[in-house]
Amino acid sequence: MKFTVSLNKNYEFHRLYNKGKSAASPLLILYCRKNGRPFNRLGITVSKKIGKAVHRNKLRRRIRETYRINEGSFVPGWDIIVVARVKGRFAPYSALSEDFLSLAARLGLIAAPGPR
Repeated sequence: MKFTVSLNKNYEFHRLYNKGKSAASPLLILYCRKNGRPFNRLGITVSKKIGKAVHRNKLRRRIRETYRINEGSFVPGWDIIVVARVKGRFAPYSALSEDFLSLAARLGLIAAPGPR
């Protein structure tokens, strides 16, 4: 992820959960809040309800890869948290990435394409 830093601190996650905007789908929940910085910060939460570590890490990698591929279209200056739901474990990668991008668009995180 070229333009993004990871969210690591517990208080940063709690701040977004309490004061951020959110959007939900059957596979994911997305929280976001402006951070006042020239870059985005991304956090991914995957509960133990998803399964063992292998399944949780696979889901984390899929979400991170979806973000990495589409990173250029995201508006900079946001903290973003992605919470994976149990159905996300069984979803194909295409459905997961489509869900992620539609939630991001709903929250206004994706920039409109410029004129060509």
